[in-house]
Order: sequence, then structure tokens, then C-alpha cells
Amino acid sequence: MASAVAVGGRPARKRRSASSGSLTPVSAFGLGVSMIWFSLLVLIPLSAIIVKAAGGGLSTFADVFTNDNTRSALVLTVVSSLIITAINMVMGTIIAWVLVRDRFPGKGLLDLIIDVPFAMPTIVAGLVLLSLYGPESPIGVEVNSTRWAVLLAIAFVTLPFVVRTVQPVLEELDTDVEDAAASLGATRFTTFRRVILPSLVPAIFAGAALSFARGISEYGALVLISGNLPRKTEVVSVRLFSFLEGGNTEQAAAVATIMLLVALLAIVALDVIQRRVARRE
Repeated sequence: MASAVAVGGRPARKRRSASSGSLTPVSAFGLGVSMIWFSLLVLIPLSAIIVKAAGGGLSTFADVFTNDNTRSALVLTVVSSLIITAINMVMGTIIAWVLVRDRFPGKGLLDLIIDVPFAMPTIVAGLVLLSLYGPESPIGVEVNSTRWAVLLAIAFVTLPFVVRTVQPVLEELDTDVEDAAASLGATRFTTFRRVILPSLVPAIFAGAALSFARGISEYGALVLISGNLPRKTEVVSVRLFSFLEGGNTEQAAAVATIMLLVALLAIVALDVIQRRVARRE
């Protein structure tokens, strides 16, 4: 048992051991409030969706996978989100690097614009993309009602995630370590790979998980520019909405449950990958 140490002639207060597992009344109250709030916002709604989907039995889930339109929407949404997530991991890291390490005119404006997809309602984002890349495009690029439009919309709304998770980590990195590596003869690429990248890997994958989760759930930015063509450009969120409009709540709940499982699997997979990558560095 640790004894109190006298400091300045006064006995030091004993600190409660973190390993004792006991909570103070204030901590217990905070934990209780947090769990109630989390349950109301997340656990109870998710449980309700799963229960609703399970009410139709396994046949409801079988119908989802055997329906060509629904299966195509699932594949398109997941594959498109994976592609854009991979791009975001590279481009988001580059943008964060430029914002932190470089000095140039308009840097503050660029840093502000990065957050526009966060602040802009997604339906407005869809309207902006349709105006720019739709019929009579002012730049001569028309991708509406194509799969390129799906990729473009997902890329637009998910751009900030990796940037904003990597940027604070870069700002906190000590450049003295990089200078020491350079003084020992390491090239800039070697310094980045062996010194900087291991510190960025957790942030990059955290942003990737957020990017993927947002991509598979996007609706507003896609509903206008994608054209919602079955088996071509229709995504899961639009397909789910069509089920609800038709009163087929059980299939809608089944699709939502499947996407929830996809998101959880992706988050777990990204976490496992980043741990292995960090271990090898």
C-alpha cells in the first residue's frame, strides 16, 4: 500500500488507485447520464431496426440478396465507398500535409473551404454538383446519371474526414526527429516512411473509417446527380427510401441492418489493418 509523502511539511493526499475499479459519486453520475444519452440516441434505435428486420425472418434477408435491384445497389454503394475511401487516405493526407507544412497565399481560405462539405446540407451539395457536372455543364463535363456521378458525390461529402484527423497529428509532430534523421543521411522519403508515417497511420485509418461510414449512408448528395437508375446508379439509401415509400418496412429494416453490419465489419477491418501496419513500422 502506498504511503502518503510529506510535501512542504504537510502530508500529501492519497490518490485513489486507478486499478481499484471504484467510481466516485460524480463519476458514477456522469457515467449513468452518458449511458442513458447513448442508449436513447444509438442503442435503442439500432435495436429497434434489428428487431423489425428479424420480425420478417430469414426470408426477408434472402429477398434482399435475391432481388437484382437491391443487390446491385448494395454492391455499387460498398464498392464506390471503398474506392473513395482509398483515394481519401492518400489525398486527405497530402492535403493535410500541405496545410500544416507549407506556407502559401490563400492557405487560410483553403483550410476554411475543406469544412464546406461538413457545413453544407447534402441536398444542396447534390444541387451544386448537378449544376456543375450535369446537363449544360459550364465546364463541359457531364457525368450525371452515371457511376462516375456516384463516385464524385461520395468523394465530395467525405473529403474532410481524413484531412481533419491527420492535420492535428501533423501539427503536434516534433520536427527535431526529422532533422535528426536527415542529419544521419536519411532521404526525405525514408524519413517520411520510417519517422512520420507511423505516427500518422492511426489518424489516417480513423479518418478512413469515418469516410467509409459516411459514404455508404449518403443520400442527399446522390439523389439528384446519380439519376437513381436501377442496377446502374441506384445506391442503398435511395433503394431503402423506395421500400419505405412502398410501405415495405421489413425489407427496409433488413437493408439497414445489412448496412450496419457492413459498417461495423469495415471499422473492425480498418482497425486491424492499421494495428498491423503500425506494428511493422
